[in-house]
Amino acid sequence: MTYTSNRECSGALRGSAISIIRVTVSTAAVPSPIAPVAITAYTATSAVGAGKAAMQAAVAQARSGLRPNDFTHHPLATWIGRVDGLDQPLPAPLASWDCRNHRLAWLGLHADDFIAAVFAARARHGAARIALVLGTSTSSIGATEDAYRALDPDGSFPAERMNPRLHTPHSLAAFVQQALALAGPCLTVSTACSSSAKAFAAAERLLRLGLVDAAVVGGVDSLCGSVLFGFHALQLVSAEPCRPFDLRRSGINLGEAAGFALLERGSGELSLSGYGESSDAHHMSTPDPSGAGAEQALNDALARAGLSADAVDYINLHGTASAKNDEVEATLVARRFGARTHASSTKGFTGHALGSAGIVEAAFSLLALETGLMPGTQGSTQLDPACGPQIRLDAARAEVRCALSHSFGFGGTNCVLVFERRA
Repeated sequence: MTYTSNRECSGALRGSAISIIRVTVSTAAVPSPIAPVAITAYTATSAVGAGKAAMQAAVAQARSGLRPNDFTHHPLATWIGRVDGLDQPLPAPLASWDCRNHRLAWLGLHADDFIAAVFAARARHGAARIALVLGTSTSSIGATEDAYRALDPDGSFPAERMNPRLHTPHSLAAFVQQALALAGPCLTVSTACSSSAKAFAAAERLLRLGLVDAAVVGGVDSLCGSVLFGFHALQLVSAEPCRPFDLRRSGINLGEAAGFALLERGSGELSLSGYGESSDAHHMSTPDPSGAGAEQALNDALARAGLSADAVDYINLHGTASAKNDEVEATLVARRFGARTHASSTKGFTGHALGSAGIVEAAFSLLALETGLMPGTQGSTQLDPACGPQIRLDAARAEVRCALSHSFGFGGTNCVLVFERRA
């Protein structure tokens, strides 16, 4: 990278000879390998159902959870990944937190007995030694929308809607911290669609620095009008079930989900062995067309894991079914990986779950490591010519030792996670 000094201008103004200073700066240092972090429990709840068994069944049966949109007062003509079972209010001790997003989080915490795994870790390490790092892009904004719909004639929230703890981006993490009775660092990550992927990276740093002995990571985002109509205004929403990487793809389907993982220092059967983060700084909503930011995240993730691209068995792609994002990602994968690597997008199963997409797709990756079942690209039938042989339409079974999860967020906030099975 070359910079030109301002002395060029100042010298010209003084009438002296123009001098130009050229400095070459390295754009990025290669990260050092990190010690793997054990993943001792994980789960996800989405439109395909609650927990790992529902996810595995959906993949094996090629069964999508998408449905025609029936959300909001004036539903858009699109398909959504809606989670069932959110009609029950929260238990009485947590009633002050009640809203759709926190009901989804509560449902997700109980899938696969995840909450019991956290309580066991709390007994081992102590509540103050467990961090909570959650990603979300909307938090409980649906509750804020409801409050605005119920404004008093003078423009104030009615008394029953005056609940400041709900109307904040940190509401989700604060609720989960109370629900799990944790007392360690509590962080909210909000980097659009990469939020709950970046939660893994933040947690690894807390563990490596010795600030905590374990971390609960994850994310929750529920459907709301702001998201549905906002993406519709950007002309990104498809009126049909989404078709990631398909030649005829026409846009995204939005979904909602909750997912969590428990990270603990030391070795384990499943591990986070690398991560890479980058920011395109290219455009507010469009990725860098060269894929440079996504590739930087990939390079850093592999470097931290001490692996080459040849070691990767499965990649869960970001694959939103939007025109440009899929093209950029497909080109990157075709250039960097061999034909034996199996890659797919799972958004045809769940919809695009925004800030919770990263944790849901990490769960699909971890499930592939555990079971050998690698998802296909649900809903797609004819791949775009930009795709290489890595992107597969159908599920497959094989030994999976290393899996990547791509999360490339709005505006180019990128994250790539590396997971390994070591048993």
